[in-house]
Amino acid sequence: MNELGKISQKLVAGDQVSMIQVDEGIAGQRIDNFLLRVCKGVPKSHIYRILRSGEVRVNKGRVDAKYRLVSGDIVRVPPVRVAERGVEVALAAPPARFEVLFEDEYLLIIDKPAGVAVHGGSGIAFGVIEQMREARPLGKFLELVHRLDRETSGVLMLAKKRAALVGLHEQIRENRIDKRYYACVHGNWRGDWGRRRAVKEPLHKYLTADGERRVRVDPEGLPSHTVFNLVERWPDYALVEAELKTGRTHQIRVHLAHLGLPIVGDAKYGDFALNKALARADARPGLKRMFLHAHRLRLTHPVTGEPLTFEASLPDDCRRFIDQLNAVRDEAQHDGPTAI
Repeated sequence: MNELGKISQKLVAGDQVSMIQVDEGIAGQRIDNFLLRVCKGVPKSHIYRILRSGEVRVNKGRVDAKYRLVSGDIVRVPPVRVAERGVEVALAAPPARFEVLFEDEYLLIIDKPAGVAVHGGSGIAFGVIEQMREARPLGKFLELVHRLDRETSGVLMLAKKRAALVGLHEQIRENRIDKRYYACVHGNWRGDWGRRRAVKEPLHKYLTADGERRVRVDPEGLPSHTVFNLVERWPDYALVEAELKTGRTHQIRVHLAHLGLPIVGDAKYGDFALNKALARADARPGLKRMFLHAHRLRLTHPVTGEPLTFEASLPDDCRRFIDQLNAVRDEAQHDGPTAI
């Protein structure tokens, strides 16, 4: 277990005040995010309460939630007796190993499987980042560079040094990272689109009546730009490659749905009746997940300046779905009308 993990156990157990000296691996983080990491399982409301009350101190003084830690700071963290307050403390994330596409002293690039969240929260106890930290207890720093939806598979970047994290975030802001996704959609790709279709529809985030996050095309939304390249098509289906020019929440999914081409298996913006039919055990073609896969990333190494390309092959279930689409198409052509 790494040092932050030991601190977390002590804090949650409520044994005593902890005095934590900030090193280069912690420096630059906001104090609230740092506390959420070391006080595992403690509700956000409790974290912000001890910040407001002054129980958390930095260099013996009060700070607000937006304070960014500096190397050498001494942080006083009180014990958090969540058990006594009737709050259930989340269990530590089980360590997990994911396929590593690339690793050096600054970067860790993995192939994330579908169905795994990138981080805990919103009813999810833990995700990739928590599991990777548990699997690498000697690592002082490990942070997500970007995010993928839970049901999206593929290339995911993590930073092992703060300098790498800052450099990659700068590349993302300046749109210098080339992100490509494969999506299989339901519908007909229009002939007048050619092989390439750009979508520049603004996107607006909102909450449903049940409190779930959703996104819709809205003139008042944020500028958003996706380019879709046609890879293959079948009757009622198409495989497209999506180029992200901006990085809005659910951007690919909403832009495709707006085109009348919802992603197969998309539980939020897709064709729900079709999804249910495809998920049946005897369905052919059949698929039980959303067909969205981050297949390639091109970027510049944030420290060495070296150009890098990372690729993740289509998962077996997505490849099998395409094979079934091909088989159904071939059978239909073979069984067509014959001359008498």
